[in-house]
Amino acid sequence: MFRTELHIEPSTNKIGLHTPILTIGSCFSDNIASKLSDHKMKVLTNPFGTVYNPISIFKLLGNACKNERPKSSEIVENDELFAHYDFHSSFSKTSKDELIASINKSIDDTHAFLKKTHYLIITFGTAFVYETTSTAEVVANCHKVPAKNFIKKLLTQKQILEAFEEAYQRLIDLNPDLKIILTVSPVRHIKDTIPLNSVSKSTLRLTCNTLENQYDNVDYFPSYELVMDDLRDYRFYKSDMLHPSTEAEEYIWNKFASTYFNAQTQSFIKEWSKIKAAIQHRPFNPNSEKHQQFIKATIKRIEALPQEISFSKELETLRNQLI
Repeated sequence: MFRTELHIEPSTNKIGLHTPILTIGSCFSDNIASKLSDHKMKVLTNPFGTVYNPISIFKLLGNACKNERPKSSEIVENDELFAHYDFHSSFSKTSKDELIASINKSIDDTHAFLKKTHYLIITFGTAFVYETTSTAEVVANCHKVPAKNFIKKLLTQKQILEAFEEAYQRLIDLNPDLKIILTVSPVRHIKDTIPLNSVSKSTLRLTCNTLENQYDNVDYFPSYELVMDDLRDYRFYKSDMLHPSTEAEEYIWNKFASTYFNAQTQSFIKEWSKIKAAIQHRPFNPNSEKHQQFIKATIKRIEALPQEISFSKELETLRNQLI
């Protein structure tokens, strides 16, 4: 035994194939959402772009619940682009009106999704925030505005808990059956220095523990601990030595699946993973009788899957290979 494996107790609140899920937060939430989407599950991913700090996450969620439009005073122009401090740079536009229209659509779409979603997965990246010197407002993205316009601060647990409470009330008012899964991103923010990154992650982890104990519908999934304590090896990092590797991401995904997915969903994922591998297979001779039979057999396997899930693209890809 050369490692300490983290065993996670299966959740009593199960996720099914048709369970709507919204993910928001750091780039790690994009990774989880990508896995969900790849396995044909209904997911809305970071509708406001990547967000790293909890204050901005809660502000965006709260605004979406109330369908509140952001303040025009928070829109900035820099390098011939208009951007909003609460939104990712992917929203940036050359026209202010175009930016506002894009932001309003994201709020409308998120509001509609929050009404019906069953799960909200929030991934915290850092407890460090940047406040504008003019308004002392926390921003989600500085948009390359000169550093003199911001003050960097480390959030306290009290500040995060107070911001969560306000957003939580709005979320539950909109969707009383909503369940929330909190995670802390295992991606290290060494620009804060390694010691202060540890302080930041500790603040986030302590906050998650407090919220999990305080609310019956809030759960914590230990993605951070799976990388830092279970895998615990630089083999499981990408070349930058900061982000988890593909193998680590797959390991976390499998742990998440065994924790939250019901039996039907786990069975589907197992079968669908094999079929996806079959679809991606590149034969030496695609016109051979053997490969043609392989394609026909794969089509039959897809047709045996739940019909309420769309496999149109995959079936089209396979049928186009038939001769």
